[in-house]
Amino acid sequence: MSTEDSPENVTGPGKGRPPLALIAGPTASGKSDLAVRLALALQERGRKAVVVNADSAQVYADLAVLSARPTAEEMRGIEHRLFGAWDGAQACSAADWAQAAGREIGAIHQAGGVPILVGGTGLYIRTLLDGIAPIPPIDPEVRRSVRAMPLDEAYTALRSEDPTRAAALAPADASRIARALEVVRSTGRPISKWQAQRSGGIADRVDIHPAILLPEREALYERCDARFASMLGTGAIGEVEALLARDLAPDLPVMRAIGVPEIVGYLRSEWSLEEARMRGAQATRNYAKRQFTWLRHQPPQDWPRIASNHFDELELFKTLLQM
Repeated sequence: MSTEDSPENVTGPGKGRPPLALIAGPTASGKSDLAVRLALALQERGRKAVVVNADSAQVYADLAVLSARPTAEEMRGIEHRLFGAWDGAQACSAADWAQAAGREIGAIHQAGGVPILVGGTGLYIRTLLDGIAPIPPIDPEVRRSVRAMPLDEAYTALRSEDPTRAAALAPADASRIARALEVVRSTGRPISKWQAQRSGGIADRVDIHPAILLPEREALYERCDARFASMLGTGAIGEVEALLARDLAPDLPVMRAIGVPEIVGYLRSEWSLEEARMRGAQATRNYAKRQFTWLRHQPPQDWPRIASNHFDELELFKTLLQM
């Protein structure tokens, strides 16, 4: 997010813009519960609030358990949108989601409501607020070639062809390395050049009331472990069996979602259920670590970072609740 989108420019009462609450945090940080509590507090003040999903796994109908999508009981009567809105056979890109989220937010505002954006997918949030880079469609042959490369070979190639982007990425960040390499090879320009031309963001059209949840890491990792273990006993294996029965392409996002490859290995007798649990828990912790790092450094520094596990929504969103 650019410095123009810092809170002093996009937040604050009396600016004539409709409000947008934004709750971001790593997986298992408690953001979904906070979103519902905020919505209930707004409802008590006579204002309709709607929770809008900004999590790249929770968009898929096929991943109710593995994405920890809120249950009807957890929603507590609050309307939720863009949860399970995509079929797993259709990839949901950041641009796809941002367009849909922008429409939902606009409709909520038109109805006099307050949208509460909640999630931990930084690329989704950045694309919605800052806009979409006009990257042309990638040549299919280039994409196939890049996606077939071993990770270390792709990273070496990126260091040669787009050293600036390579320096900003971890050597194990397979998806972003592949994306940057396919962009520079297909378009002849590094991805940073395209991203500098972003357009269509909504940050300058809304009054953002943000909160970033960054609980203590070890406690967060323990919750990640416990939650994945619970998923295995509450329907996650059945979800993956259903995905395999559909014979979906293995490179679809739904097939690469955390927990899916780990359970696929178990179902194909490549490892034990205990090994699947350990692999899934580790993948969840790794993802939470990446989210934690992004959320600490990328959003505007004036956005509140909340380290406690207990959130007082009345104080945290005092300005919004008093509007």
